[in-house]
Order: sequence, then C-alpha cells, then structure tokens
Amino acid sequence: MSGLARMVSDHQANGAAPSQPTPPIRYELLTLGDELLLGLTPNGHLTFIGAQLGRHGALLQRNVTITDEAVAIAEQFRESWARADVVITTGGLGPTCDDRTREAVAAVLGQKLVFEPTIEKAISERFAAFGRKMTQNNLKQAYVFERGEVLPNANGTAPGLWVEQDGKVLVMLPGPPNELQPMFTDQVIPRLAARGLLHAGESYVQLRTAGVGESMLETRLQPIFDRFGEALSVAFCAHTGAVDCRVSSPDGRLDHAQLEAIAGECAALLGEDFVCYGHDSLARVCGDLLRRQERKLAVAETATGGLLANAFTEAGGACKFFAGGVVCYSNDAKMALLDCPECLLEQHGAASEECAVAMATGAAETLGADFALAVTGFAGAAKGVGGNPVGTIFIGLFSPGGVWAKKLSYPGPRATVKVRAVNAALDWLRRELLRLESGATTTVRRSNVMR
Repeated sequence: MSGLARMVSDHQANGAAPSQPTPPIRYELLTLGDELLLGLTPNGHLTFIGAQLGRHGALLQRNVTITDEAVAIAEQFRESWARADVVITTGGLGPTCDDRTREAVAAVLGQKLVFEPTIEKAISERFAAFGRKMTQNNLKQAYVFERGEVLPNANGTAPGLWVEQDGKVLVMLPGPPNELQPMFTDQVIPRLAARGLLHAGESYVQLRTAGVGESMLETRLQPIFDRFGEALSVAFCAHTGAVDCRVSSPDGRLDHAQLEAIAGECAALLGEDFVCYGHDSLARVCGDLLRRQERKLAVAETATGGLLANAFTEAGGACKFFAGGVVCYSNDAKMALLDCPECLLEQHGAASEECAVAMATGAAETLGADFALAVTGFAGAAKGVGGNPVGTIFIGLFSPGGVWAKKLSYPGPRATVKVRAVNAALDWLRRELLRLESGATTTVRRSNVMR
C-alpha cells in the first residue's frame, strides 16, 4: 500500500485528518502548453499552486512543463504517476485540437472517457449568457473519466477532473488562471484536507515586514528563535520592499497557539517594521487603517504611471477610503489637474521634493481627501537631470498634520524602480497612519517643504 493509501485509510478509520502527514506525501505538478515553453505566458501556476500547498503544510516536490503533444503528455504523466502520490495537471482541457491532456492521461490510466450531459448543459448555458452560439467542438469538454469526479468550473467551460486510482490522487485543472485558482482554493484544497493529505488551515504563522532587510530581520529576531531550538522552523522570503518571516513546527512539538505567541513576540519587537500577520498587501493594510480612522486618500503619479492607484483598487473595498488618483506626466497636466504653480515647476523641476509636495497637496485639495501620496522622479531609461540619476524618486505625503517630501534612490530597471517607489509610498503612509492612531508624533520627516 502506498503512503497515500495508508493515510487515506488511517483518516477514514480515525474520522479526522492527522495533524501532520506522515510519511510525507509526494506532490508533482505538470504544467502543459507550448505557450509556456515558448515564453509567451509565464508559469504562474507553479507559483500559485506551490504557495497554496506550502501554506497547508505540503511541499511540491517537482514541476515539469511539457508540450501539448499527446506522446509527450503520456510519457511524462506515466513517469509522475509512478513516483508521486498526488499529481496535478494544468491546461489542455479546452475545446480545441491542441487540448489533448484528458485523452492522453485517460489512456495511461486505462480509463474510458464518457459523455456527461450535465456538462453540455452548463456549457450551453454559459454561451447563452454571453449571447454567443456554442460550437460543436465545445462538447469535447463534456467527456469525463468513467471512474472519476467532476470539479465544476464557475468561470469557464472546461470542468476540472478528480481521479482516485492505484492509491493515488489525480487533479486535472484548466489553464486560465481565473478558472484554475478559485477551483484550487475552493475545491481541491478542501478535498485534499478531507483526506488528510494536507492541513485544512495554514501550517505556519507568517509575519510580513517592511523597511528592514532580510539579514537584519533575522539578526533582530534570532534571540527569540534560539529559545525554541529545533522545535521551531524559520523561513524568510524577500519581496520588493518587504520581507516575510514564517514560523512553523514540522515535527508538531509546538502547536499553532504557541506559534502565534512566538509571532506575537516578534511583532512586538519589530514595532512599526511589522506590517501584518498573513499575506495582506501594504495597500490593503493602509486601506484597513484608513477605513478604521474614517479617512479618505488621494494619489498623484508621474513615475509610477498609475501603479499606486491600482494597488489600492486591487485591495478591494477601496470605495470606502480611496477618493481617486491623477496620472499627470506633463507639466501642463500638473498645473491643470493639480494646481501646481508654474513658477515652482520652472524653478525646481517636475522631479523634485517641491513638486512632490505640490502634487500631494493638489491631489488632496482637488479630490477632497484627508491624505494624499504623490510620486515623481526618474524611473525609466531617460537620463536624470539636476544631478539626479535614473532611479531617483521623490515621494510627497499630505496628511492632516502637514505635508512632507523625501528623496529616494532605487537604481535598477524601470519596472523595479516603479514597484519600489509604490511600496515606499505605501509604507510611509502606513507608518503615518499608525502614529496618528496611537497619538504619537511623527518622527520620520526627511523634508518639510511647503508650497
């Protein structure tokens, strides 16, 4: 009996999922599609599925990306099926001639594909809802494994497929991320957890930090970690402008409540450098603070080209705190939309602390906001001016207590500079909101440049 079969048997006998899978379950992911190998589409499925499994205590052991050819699919699936306990495939379940995954895998498993009328009905209704006629080739998606289950797809026409055979689990998912991701979180994770193959909840506690580098973060927190020895596992993950720290106990010596207590001690030590527990973005954290304080925010951007405004609207519920934003590249736009004085632009330039202050003030006044962020500078390949190299960014922050600006330097490619500038602006706003909430006096003031 395989490790998976033993686990499922134990789970059924005990009536509950074990706290930690033993022995470890081997997960393999097959991402299919010529577009991935040609670099036309990034392999976001690996990032997403690997992260989701990791959150629930399972390690993705291997990912293989293969072509749409039936022979290649069958060959790789046969290898993975022989060595893994859970195999996940993405792509190749659609209606066109290059969607061959279902047929190739069925042949390896020795299963028949049977037509499911309820899927045909769901596909037909989806086409009708969009005012389109269903073509005949769409019926290909209504064929399912004779000995398997269907994972409904609320966002597309190709259902997912679930098979338990040979003491193993096969999960087949469609390729579009907007279809795959909700299916994985809402259906696949709960099914795997119900069989004791991973944790129903997160298997670790994560702290998200900002303003402190990875090595310094470890140095500051190490005295806390040392008290728990090998019972505690610590992992760091650096992002642009943020570092995550995950604490877990793989052998189960520390329960979740103890992990939460350790994380709480770390958060208290970090002070304002601690952003949140879990996975919320800086923008979402700022949004929560703004909502709690019943404040409105506006933004004005040149160098970041709308990324700052987008960060807030991605957070959800932005209408409660986000007044709006202005992207104004030209000086004429700054004067017309933000009331930036022409004499200020001529004297100091559009990329300056003075301009950042004027933009932030103009955004707050024009859009009726309590807070405003402004970003200007040299993010691209064009040569900077006034002794400021490419990567020089100026951020303005308008608040009920005043308006300030600061100058930052982020050498690197345009895309990286823009992301760093957005994160720096968000983090400055977050800290200001925390201080106002606590009644503290703001101390991080690089410049106090008034209009």
